[in-house]
Amino acid sequence: MAEASAIEGGFADLVLDGQRVFRAVMDALANPGTIRPLGAIAVPPSPLTPELAAVALTLCDHDSPLWLDATLRASPSVADWLRFHTGAPIVAAPAEAMLALVADAAAVPPLAEFAMGTDEYPDRSTTLILGVATLDAGVRLTLRGPGIKDTASFAPSPLPPDFMAQWADNRAKFPRGVDVIFVANGRVAGLPRSTRIGEG
Repeated sequence: MAEASAIEGGFADLVLDGQRVFRAVMDALANPGTIRPLGAIAVPPSPLTPELAAVALTLCDHDSPLWLDATLRASPSVADWLRFHTGAPIVAAPAEAMLALVADAAAVPPLAEFAMGTDEYPDRSTTLILGVATLDAGVRLTLRGPGIKDTASFAPSPLPPDFMAQWADNRAKFPRGVDVIFVANGRVAGLPRSTRIGEG
């Protein structure tokens, strides 16, 4: 039964659905704070959400070490499903991950515990994929920086504790630092490390 559940629930059309999600994620990161429809959804085992699963199917492969938060690690079927559909090795420590799947954004480890990359290889950092309840009904974040004309905003919730201070520290490390992808309700928003955040 566990083997069957690991095989089921991937994209209906692996190529086209993957392309739709990839375009949505890349557009969200290129235009911080802009909310985009994911365009395709997977049907993974709980507590992995369809949105987290869709992004994982699109970005993960055998060369991208994957970290799972405690909520996802508690379900062996989630790891089985991800290994079968993506081939990604699942790692124990946040600093070892190229991608991190987080079902409980309020309990994510400090951003500084994830891989920051180096000045020579800033791409050797972690991209966090945070599952949240909403992208537009939390505390409104005002964004400035590359990819934004004047300002942009979105309102994800819940946010990790002390997120604003953590993000300021993360941005100060540029070109090192983590990038964050928020997903909720079939939609995605991006927060690259170059973005400045204020409330309001």
